[in-house]
Amino acid sequence: MNEKQMAQIVEGFSRKVDPVPGQVKVTRVPDYKTVYVEEIDGVGRSIVMTEYQVDGKTYWAGYSMYSQTVFLSQASRD
Repeated sequence: MNEKQMAQIVEGFSRKVDPVPGQVKVTRVPDYKTVYVEEIDGVGRSIVMTEYQVDGKTYWAGYSMYSQTVFLSQASRD
């Protein structure tokens, strides 16, 4: 997944746009997280997140190629 695709997914999440069928899964994680540990089959993998700015709000997002999931954390108040 490239930066442009990630930015589009974060923008869609922020603007509450329904996901496009066939797109990766998006999972919200607790606010203010910059690293998330994804556990698959008893093995933990760290997902390091990147900061994104959308409409004045800050989000952190990271992609797991193992589960094809984007993990999102909001880092600013609504």
